[in-house]
Amino acid sequence: MIVAIDQNLCTGCRECAEVCPAYAIVGEQGQPQTIDTDRCVMCGQCVQKCKSYVSILTHGKKAYDRVKKERNIPDSVQEPLFAAYAVCNLDKVKEALADKNKFTIVQCAPAVRVAIAEEFGEDLGTLTPGKLSAALHTLGFDRVYDTNFPADVTIMEEGTELVKRVTEGGVLPMFTSCCPAWVKFLENNYPELADHLSSAKSPQQIGGAIFKTYGAQLEGKEGKDIYSVSVMPCTCKEFESGRPEMKDSGFRDVDVAITTRDLAWLIKDMGINWDDLEDQEFDQPLGLYTGAGTIFGVTGGVMEAAIRTGYELVTGQPIPDLCDKSRRSGFEGGSCYRAEKCNSGSGGSKKWNPGSSFY
Repeated sequence: MIVAIDQNLCTGCRECAEVCPAYAIVGEQGQPQTIDTDRCVMCGQCVQKCKSYVSILTHGKKAYDRVKKERNIPDSVQEPLFAAYAVCNLDKVKEALADKNKFTIVQCAPAVRVAIAEEFGEDLGTLTPGKLSAALHTLGFDRVYDTNFPADVTIMEEGTELVKRVTEGGVLPMFTSCCPAWVKFLENNYPELADHLSSAKSPQQIGGAIFKTYGAQLEGKEGKDIYSVSVMPCTCKEFESGRPEMKDSGFRDVDVAITTRDLAWLIKDMGINWDDLEDQEFDQPLGLYTGAGTIFGVTGGVMEAAIRTGYELVTGQPIPDLCDKSRRSGFEGGSCYRAEKCNSGSGGSKKWNPGSSFY
């Protein structure tokens, strides 16, 4: 299971149940909770919310080390470990890095460069792409790529698909398919809406397929020689990478996915001093990107990028700036605002009006 609750640590406060979007947390108040695996979408909200933990100070080193060993967490980790937790695959990453017969490629989601700095004492939200790339190179990865590149590929796919659906009478509205937890939620609860999902893979999976095909060719390798690692802000990305259909390269496109916290643990465990790292660029050519993939991390960013791409595909011109980008996806007067009007070139238009919640 990608996400689990330790029965020996859970106090039954049920705060995790309050934030679970799939109603997958089961149990009585004051009793250890369990996860209904048929309903769970592995979004990790319970992991973020959990406040019951084991620590060296409170429970002693023996109890703490036992939990750490059960979860395959590096020996160097000393922070409290919570009852709700996500799987840790750092043992697989270390094994691959040590295997001289494997050519290791790692990709990093854009959110990671914003989130990881706080793990090393920097201010919350500090942007550190150079140090992130340097750390990954220092760990020994053969190629370090930016997930913004496959995100641009994703948006070309989604933009093209959106135009095709609009002009040829396809299923509308079209939902983005980039978030695996959202896709799993829809599959579990609203399977009749599956045709509304874009057929495009997420940037992680498109990246994995590219790295094991074209990326392998660039290195004079075969797909079987490539070990593909992704660093993502989402616990569900490991589930997505293991879906049986994610093998378009002929192999598992992404061999393992780890979280931002996992990467911070790995950097510390390998004795790398974050403060001493000199900025380093991501590798090329599979690290190039435009601005489309960058806005994936904001509310509505994926669809905005798709609409902008679709507009340019139809008209041959970039969409005009219709709003103040500094206020994208914010709140005004207690309600979400996001209003734009786009002419497709064929007389049709769509307009999104301010509403009371995110869409």
